[in-house]
Amino acid sequence: MTVPLLEMQQIRKSFGGSVALDGVSFEVLPGEVHALVGENGAGKSTLMNIASGVLQPDAGRILWQGRALPALDPRKARQLGIAFVHQELALVPQLSIAENIFLGRHAQGPPALVRWGRMRDHARQLLAELGRPLDPDSPVASLGVGEQQLVEIARALAFQARLVIMDEPTAALSESEVARLFQVIARLERRGVSVVYITHRLREIYQIARRVTVLRDGRRVASAPIAAMPHDELIRHIVGRPAQEQFPPPGPPPRGPCALRVERLTARGRFQDVSFHVRAGEIVGLAGLVGAGRTELLEAIFGAAPFDAGQIWLQERPVRIRSPRDAIRLGMALVPDDRKMKGLIPRAPVVWNLVLPSCRRFLLRPAEERSRALALIGDLRIRPADAHIPVSSLSGGNQQKVVLARWLLARASVFLMDEPTRGIDVGAKAEIYELIRRLAERGAAIVLVSSEWEEILGLADRVLVMHRGRMVGELPREQATEEAIMRLATGGVP
Repeated sequence: MTVPLLEMQQIRKSFGGSVALDGVSFEVLPGEVHALVGENGAGKSTLMNIASGVLQPDAGRILWQGRALPALDPRKARQLGIAFVHQELALVPQLSIAENIFLGRHAQGPPALVRWGRMRDHARQLLAELGRPLDPDSPVASLGVGEQQLVEIARALAFQARLVIMDEPTAALSESEVARLFQVIARLERRGVSVVYITHRLREIYQIARRVTVLRDGRRVASAPIAAMPHDELIRHIVGRPAQEQFPPPGPPPRGPCALRVERLTARGRFQDVSFHVRAGEIVGLAGLVGAGRTELLEAIFGAAPFDAGQIWLQERPVRIRSPRDAIRLGMALVPDDRKMKGLIPRAPVVWNLVLPSCRRFLLRPAEERSRALALIGDLRIRPADAHIPVSSLSGGNQQKVVLARWLLARASVFLMDEPTRGIDVGAKAEIYELIRRLAERGAAIVLVSSEWEEILGLADRVLVMHRGRMVGELPREQATEEAIMRLATGGVP
């Protein structure tokens, strides 16, 4: 019988009166890709922070290659070969690739001088082994997110990592970058390196994982070979109830008036000659590969970025939108692609984040402000239901609900949604899908950008596709398939 590389037995961890892990056992075999899944707040990050020595368990024990570890801290974990590639990459943008790979552990010669040549050669070799022969002297700031992730992995391998923990590694990657990452993971597996793969994108684990473990409410509820875990059963374990239809049923064809029309909108270097329209009560999916110009287009329409030519119409009237303030005043809403950087004030209370676009309405009326905020928190099932805690203390799914709730409070009628379910779990996704459908049924016009094309196919009444900054096709619901979208998104014909 193969001895696990890492074995965690009956791990318990509490924060104050809240139990984060309740007797969780978890093991990783040598050279195995093991998926760890569960809803936000299920205990995945806490368990892996214990595995990497960042947190200490209240009870339970950890074994490495069958031998119990009396104590584990980050330094000891690194010495054993445990590396953690976090979703928020910990790189120094101004330094070179080589400097980041060996940060704090530079190769030194006899007089304690840094051996730059040796360091560059080693970095070049590591990157070549990962299938991306990047220039080790290039600054990290010049790299895309996918390449930065490879630098993080190279840093782990530079010091003989035997177990690499990856937390939501594909959340900000394009389809091609995801494919390259999977190739890297396959190389690690062939070299005998173990990988713990944390993700909310359940389809991915069927592509790369050998086993899957599910946590729910701080407990392990399932662990099995991936081949023995059907997709519906996996969802049932994650959310604690039988898998239902993920997307709410479509409504009748939208017949409302045109709510948003864009004519020949151009922003040099970002998108060109873009025209489309959205009716009241309609969900229009906007598909394309990363870099196609979708985010830039939405931000320009909302006044968050300039454009050079073109015209925007709202309710069949031409409008000038020079700033987000103008857009909000006209009844528009933007759900940005990065809620932490663009959508929330993390340290501010939930109620402040909710009322940001509507604060003038509640000036000197704090009681009404609190009442409306609490009503929305209950309506959207935001947990915990406390309007005065920092929004950063909420899970990703609940933070996204706060971003959506603020526009309900602002009485928006045109919604521009950019990756509204990025980085959130399957249960929270279903609630957000339901909210999007409800908004359309109430007459809102919605433009939905998503890199998960099954979302667009499950929600959109029509699908528009962008390629290299241009609108290249339109697909009605009955003709929209992943294959048809891919052909258009890569510059082909439908």
